[in-house]
Amino acid sequence: MQRLITTIAVSLFGSALMASSAMAEMEATAPAEGAEVYFISPQDGDTLSSPVTVRMGLEGMGVAPAGTEVENTGHHHLLIDKPLDEVDLSAPLPATEQTLHFGGGQTQTTLDLPPGEHTLQLLFMDYRHFSFDPPVHSEPITITVE
Repeated sequence: MQRLITTIAVSLFGSALMASSAMAEMEATAPAEGAEVYFISPQDGDTLSSPVTVRMGLEGMGVAPAGTEVENTGHHHLLIDKPLDEVDLSAPLPATEQTLHFGGGQTQTTLDLPPGEHTLQLLFMDYRHFSFDPPVHSEPITITVE
C-alpha cells in the first residue's frame, strides 16, 4: 500500500512539473498593430451611483470568447483597484474580485461598487488569458461612487 501511495505521489508530482514546464514554454503572441482597448463609459473623473455600468471598447482587434483561438482576437479583463504593475503578465490571469474575466466575449458589465474612489483599468488578453506582448491595456481611470 505504501508503495502504491508513493507511486501515485511521484506520478502526480511529475505531471505537475510537466504542466508547469509547458506553461513556462507558452509564448505570448503579438497583438495586431495599433490595437487599443479603452473605456466607452464611465469616463475618468466621473461621479456615479452604484451599480456602475462599464462599457469596453476595442480598436484594431476582435473580441472572441476565451478558448477560441482566432488570430487577432481576445477578450476583456477588468482590473478593479489593482495596479497593472501588480499583475503577472507572464502567466494566465487568475479570476478574482479585483481581476474580472469576460471570457464569454462580453463588452459590457454592471458592477456593484461600494461608495468611494475606485480605479479601473482594462486588459485585453488572448484566448488562454495570457497577455499579448506588448500588453494591450487602457489607461487607468478613477471614478467616485456615491
